[in-house]
Amino acid sequence: MDKKIELIEVGPRDGFQNLKEYLPAEKKIEVIEGLIDAGVRHMQITSFVSPKAIPQMKDAKEIASVILKKYPDLDLFALIPNYRGAQTAVEVGMKKVTNVISLSTSHNKANINRTHDESFDELEKIKKEFPMLEVCLDVATAFGCPFEGKYYDVKPLLAFEKRAYDLGIRTMTLCDTVGMADPRQVREFVTASKETFPDVRFEIHIHDTRGMGVVNTLAGIEAGADGVQSTLGGLGGCPFAPGASGNTATEDLVLMLNEMGYDTGIDFDKIVTLAKKEYVEIEGNYSGANLHVDRSLHSCIC
Repeated sequence: MDKKIELIEVGPRDGFQNLKEYLPAEKKIEVIEGLIDAGVRHMQITSFVSPKAIPQMKDAKEIASVILKKYPDLDLFALIPNYRGAQTAVEVGMKKVTNVISLSTSHNKANINRTHDESFDELEKIKKEFPMLEVCLDVATAFGCPFEGKYYDVKPLLAFEKRAYDLGIRTMTLCDTVGMADPRQVREFVTASKETFPDVRFEIHIHDTRGMGVVNTLAGIEAGADGVQSTLGGLGGCPFAPGASGNTATEDLVLMLNEMGYDTGIDFDKIVTLAKKEYVEIEGNYSGANLHVDRSLHSCIC
């Protein structure tokens, strides 16, 4: 029997945010609809951030308004860095959002200019003021930090998760923000998280900086991760984390998991065709893209 695993596409946010030149809203909507046509049912479609910080996301309200209205039954959500982002999400009818706090205090300051205490206070405020929102948490730099190095002890992560748990957070994503993780570490951190908080849904978000995105993601799945995040074509990275050069490619994961007997619900032929099309267009027209030309593209259609 097939084993089900949820693939969560985050390219429309984490992928597009790194493009140096503005990608028009209609093009973003076209890509999102292509992903939906390929079978994607879980997707982070934008981010409600300040356009001054991330100019690429200046059309977030437009994107959300169009996609939420057209696809009301899909699991569609947005990233929010703060209370104002949550307000905007509610205004456009978003039902689910992800707040982000870095395990690394240094990266948290660089990424959202807050201390841990300030970030958790804001998260508590969001939870109290917007009970209609399902609020999830991205634990950035869960495996290592560009400023503080790789983490080998899981205890700081568990203590961090406890603070979120006590605020009522029941979905958390462990993010390998700069691609430092290894399979043993991923397996250990996911296993410890799930054993300590059995009623929490844990997802993983693995960058492919050192070419270990797929194997690290598989280690997380085998350790019991409830969902895995990726981006079409491996596009993206973190603009506030030196060395965060690209995500694990959705089409690579679909190829591997479909072959292993997992039910991803995603059509590989459609997703890889879309990846190639977007690679050509984005690489040709939107400079500065951290785009990963993956092995599945080369072996299947090049």
